[in-house]
Amino acid sequence: MPDKHFYFASNSASAEESDPCLNSEQRQQRAQHREHLENQITELAAHIHAATFRLLELIREFDEQEGWGGTGILSCAHWLNWKCGMSIGVARERVRVAHALKELPMISKVFRKGKISYSKVRAITRVATPKNEDYLLMIAAHGTAAHVERLVRNYRSVKRIEALELENQRHLQRELSWYVDEEGCWVLKGRFTPEQGALIQNALENAMEEEFQEQAKIPAGISEESENECQPRAEPVSSRRADALLRLAGHYTSGHASASSCHERFVVNIHTDIDTLKATGSGAEAELEDGANLSFETARRVSCDTGVVHWLDQNGQGHKGQALSVGRKTRSVPPTIRRALMRRDGGCCFPGCTCRRFVDAHHIHHWADGGETSLENLVLLCRRHHRLVHEGGFGLQRLPDGTIQFTDAKGKIIPTCPNKNSRGNAESLFATHEENGIRITPESAQSRWLGEKMDDQLAVEGLIYRE
Repeated sequence: MPDKHFYFASNSASAEESDPCLNSEQRQQRAQHREHLENQITELAAHIHAATFRLLELIREFDEQEGWGGTGILSCAHWLNWKCGMSIGVARERVRVAHALKELPMISKVFRKGKISYSKVRAITRVATPKNEDYLLMIAAHGTAAHVERLVRNYRSVKRIEALELENQRHLQRELSWYVDEEGCWVLKGRFTPEQGALIQNALENAMEEEFQEQAKIPAGISEESENECQPRAEPVSSRRADALLRLAGHYTSGHASASSCHERFVVNIHTDIDTLKATGSGAEAELEDGANLSFETARRVSCDTGVVHWLDQNGQGHKGQALSVGRKTRSVPPTIRRALMRRDGGCCFPGCTCRRFVDAHHIHHWADGGETSLENLVLLCRRHHRLVHEGGFGLQRLPDGTIQFTDAKGKIIPTCPNKNSRGNAESLFATHEENGIRITPESAQSRWLGEKMDDQLAVEGLIYRE
């Protein structure tokens, strides 16, 4: 295999136009200044690459020790989102790359010295193995980040085609057959694709759980003698699956879904105000739950035949002075208040949590202890953090200014934002690398690409050859 897989007719660089107002000495000084700026930029970029490798090493070690645990944080990515200001997607990618580098010593060695950028490493680690990392490093050294991204994209496309062929083969082999045995029982035999099997498994398990809960309910006024007879029998799992399949078939043939299904999942919420709905359309545009905007005329059309929920104003009161509260009448949260909660909180309120779906309405002052079912006394929590508040010893309270304050199991306040620590400076970065024996120059991270055109087919074939 050749060292470089690029074939290109390079373009000649155009000469910089001379400024007639400058003499030769001034032009030379400006050229030297630009060269100095260029060297500073490339050198600092290489230092940042080396520092990023150190950051990833620390992230991996922190994640392996689960240093983010114990404070209700869901994962290391959520901790980075909370403490370091990274978006959750960027944080997840940093954690992925950090763990991938542990098995890639050659890439780690080069990255540690700041010779390749994080952008190249991020792309490489999607497909890198100990067998092909040297080849990928060669591409990264002689090409740009765009070259590396294209190579990885083309390679994964080839692998997806192979996987697609396998998936099509499995799809053709799906089947379901049955026969009646000598005892008159029906015997079913099936073969399904992975996603079909997972869907069927999920449906059967939900039906099993639903039936188990129904059997566990003991009618009021039952005698103690017959109590044991009403307890659910410890039947084999295979028998319960058969009952669950029958239950699913019954729901389908009856033409309705399970009674436990919630109609709220089929509701589309549109947020607007009365000024928008007026004929003049003088108010703000309406918006959907996910933030997408609707024109005022579309909001007027939809509101012709829909339910209306009055939101709270700035004084905590709804339209015409109606507060969104049902007091002590019921513990369950009505749909109107729940929609208001989703509008106000937008998702789980626990510090650092980004969960927006599958959230519960939690009573800050519990209903059993005299708390009301009102918007003021409710807060949205995801299932994990809701359990931590109840069973995990975590606490929360609403402060006079309306903010929610969380405490961990030891009573320590959990801050809602990261601490304002020092971010360091470039000089300390240089000194650290010097102490660690990492010699970085303006040329350290520069690509050896000379303008050649990469042969995509040859590059992918070389990567496949390394398998």
